Amino acid sequence: MVSEIFAVSATWSRAVIEFADGLDPWVQEAAYLGTDLFLGVFAVLFLAAWWRARSHGSRAVGLALFAPVATVIAYAVSRTVKTFFEQLRPCQAMTDLTTIATCDPIGDWSFPSNHAAIAGAAAAAIIIAWRRIAVVAVLFAVLEAFSRVFVGAHYPHDVTVGLLVGATVAALVSLAMARPMTALVDRVASTERLRPLVRAGGAAEEETEGAEPPRDTDPRNTYANA
Repeated sequence: MVSEIFAVSATWSRAVIEFADGLDPWVQEAAYLGTDLFLGVFAVLFLAAWWRARSHGSRAVGLALFAPVATVIAYAVSRTVKTFFEQLRPCQAMTDLTTIATCDPIGDWSFPSNHAAIAGAAAAAIIIAWRRIAVVAVLFAVLEAFSRVFVGAHYPHDVTVGLLVGATVAALVSLAMARPMTALVDRVASTERLRPLVRAGGAAEEETEGAEPPRDTDPRNTYANA
C-alpha cells in the first residue's frame, strides 16, 4: 500500500517537474522565490491577528500571540519525524530531470516537508485565533505546499503529511495553551505601560464603561433637586 502511494506520488511529481521545466525563466524564478516568500505572508498574518485581537478580548490576544510559538513547536515535531525516514528528494532521485530548486545534499531528507509543516501550523494557529481569515490562511498554506512540489524539492505525499502534521500539532498546543495565555494577557493588561500591547486604544476605560455614576449622598443636594 505504501509503495503504491509512493509510486503515484512520484508519477505526479515527475509530471509537475516536467511541466515547470518548460515554463519561461521568469516564471521559474518567481516560483523559486515564492516558495520562501509564501511563508513570509504568515508573518504578516500573525501581526494582523495580534493587532485585531487587541479589540476582541484576552483569549483572542493570547491565541494570536501564541500562534508563532505553536508554529515553531510544529516545525520541531516535523524535523523530528523527518529523522525516522531517509527518503530522497525528487531532485535527488530523478536525476534525469531539471528542477527549479537547487538540490540539497543527500542527508537532507524529503519526508515530511518542513516548509509545508510550517505553513500548515501557521494556518491552523491563525484560524484558531481569527476564524474569519481561514480562507486566506488555508490558501497560502496550500500554495506553499504546492510550490515545494513545483520546484522539485518534495513529493506530493511529503507536503500532504507536512501540512497535516503542522496543522494538527499547532491546533493541539494552541488549544491547550488558550487558558494559560488568557491569564497571561490579563496580567499584562494590568500593567499600564504594557496594556497597549494587549488592548486596543481606549481599552483602559472599558472597565468603567457602563458602570453606574456615583450617587450623591449629600441630603442637601437631595432636597435641592426635589
